[in-house]
Formats: sequence, C-alpha cells, structure tokens
Amino acid sequence: MILTVTMNPSIDISYPLDKFVLDKVNRVQQVSKTPGGKGLNVTRVIHDLGGEVTATGVLGGFHGKFLAKQLDQASITHDFASIEGETRDSIAILHEGNQTEILEPGPTVTESEQQAFLEKYQQLVEKAQLVTISGSLAKGLPADFYQTLVRLAAEQEVNVLVDTSGESLKQVLAGEVKPYLIKPNLDELSDLLGQPLAIDRPTEIQKALQQPIFAGITWIVVSLGKDGALINYQNQFYRVAIPSIQVVNPVGSGDATIAGLAYGISQKHEPQLIMKECMAAGMANAMQVKTGQVDPDDFNQLMKEIQIKKLD
Repeated sequence: MILTVTMNPSIDISYPLDKFVLDKVNRVQQVSKTPGGKGLNVTRVIHDLGGEVTATGVLGGFHGKFLAKQLDQASITHDFASIEGETRDSIAILHEGNQTEILEPGPTVTESEQQAFLEKYQQLVEKAQLVTISGSLAKGLPADFYQTLVRLAAEQEVNVLVDTSGESLKQVLAGEVKPYLIKPNLDELSDLLGQPLAIDRPTEIQKALQQPIFAGITWIVVSLGKDGALINYQNQFYRVAIPSIQVVNPVGSGDATIAGLAYGISQKHEPQLIMKECMAAGMANAMQVKTGQVDPDDFNQLMKEIQIKKLD
C-alpha cells in the first residue's frame, strides 16, 4: 500500500467563465468541486493507475466531511485525523484562457491535534510499502514537520517521496534521515541553492545536484516542464525527453509525476521504466480537464514515446 500525506487539503472549486468582469456579478453555469491539495492529486492518479493507495492528513469541519464523502464516492481509501478547524477552499476562476486563483490559508492545527495525527501516521506506516508527502503545511505545524514524518517512516524501514518547497524542503534536507526521493522543479531548486539554474545549462544542474545537501537521496527528479526532466538516480544522471502533447489543464501534473514515481517504485519496476512512468503520468494529467486524473490509455501510449539518455 502507498500512503499519501496531505497536511493542508482543500476543496478545489472551479468556476469556468467565458469572460470575467471585475467588480460586477459573474454567473457561472457549471461548478466543479473536488478533493484538492497536492497529496490528494497524487492519490487519485495512483488510484487511476491501479495502485493500492490510502490517503491521510488532517480534515476538519463541514468541508472536511464533504471531502471525505467525495473520496468515498470515488472508492478511494482514506484515514484522516480530525481537527476542529475548517478545511479550506481553493477557488480557480477559468476565464479567457487564464486561471485566476483565490487560495484560503486553511485551518490552524493545534499541538494536541498534531500529536493525534502522528499517532495515526505511525499506525498507517506499519502497513505501508511507501509514503508520499506533498504540498504545504497547515498553520500550527512546525517547519520541520515533514522531517519528523520522514524519520518515523525510516524507523519502520519505509521509504518516503517528498514533494514540497521552500523552508519545508530545506528542513527535510537538513535532517540526518534523508527522503528516498525529492522532485523539485528548476525554480524550486534555484531557490533552494540560492543560484540561478537554467535548462540550457544542464551541466550546471548536474553539478548542483552533487552538493553535500543531497547526499543519501536515491532519486532526485528535476522537472523541466515541456523539456522533460533531469534525473539523478543513485548518482547516475539521465535526461528524459517527452513528446509534444495537446495540453488541456496542466494543473496537478507535478503531482501526477509523483504518483507515477510512487506507482513504479511500489511495483519494483526497473529505474528507466519508472522514469517513463512518472513523465507519462504527468503528461496524461495535463491532457485531462480535471486535475489529478489520468486516462490509462493516454498513459500507456505516452510511455512508448518517451526517450531516456544516460549522461556522462
């Protein structure tokens, strides 16, 4: 079983409009409300790929109950810790080819609620083959909270895939126990290291990934958008080239990439096959209207079109 962690989930609300008029009434004909947060996008894609997955994190209030019901309706297994605060809304206004987002900060998790989640997490990790941790931390959680989750999983010899950024990523990398995999994009990597990195200078990226801060991490997947990815697996670099696709909705493609990695690793596939699976999942998500969803037929076709080159 793959355990996915979402510590600041949301209800993702989409308002499609032909035209958005500021300071006027805008009426929508169709509203989409889906379980959101990066970890839940990961969860749905693993489910679409046929993987065994359980979602956890924290849920609260009426919104939390709605989110749990939506997961039940999708036949997705979940076991969240309850909190008093209301799970947030994340609103996307889709207009004239643009996407304007209004994101609530989310609830504050108390110290006692944090401890209750950690107890649940340790119980779930006992049954897990792999853990994914995605997205931001809810208010009230310490900056090193993800490092705590990595350490607790390591105590039970369970590998952890981490997809976060900023201070949370810095804290994870500063810990004595390293995650099994991280997936920064180029901007996140540049911010982490405090140096500008560019796609057209791949040797600089390779050199950057050999810094001591990354020692002990088996997989480092650097997302390059339409240019694919640069991957460091066991200190061997690979460049992954992807085909052009008709992008419908790119939101959540990074989460789908993590899902592809988790699925492939859980199936004990060969490294280069896993590289193809993660890229195919990310692209297949971008071809769908809904976030965090892939069509297995798209996934299987894209797998055939991905090229991998081992770098010196």
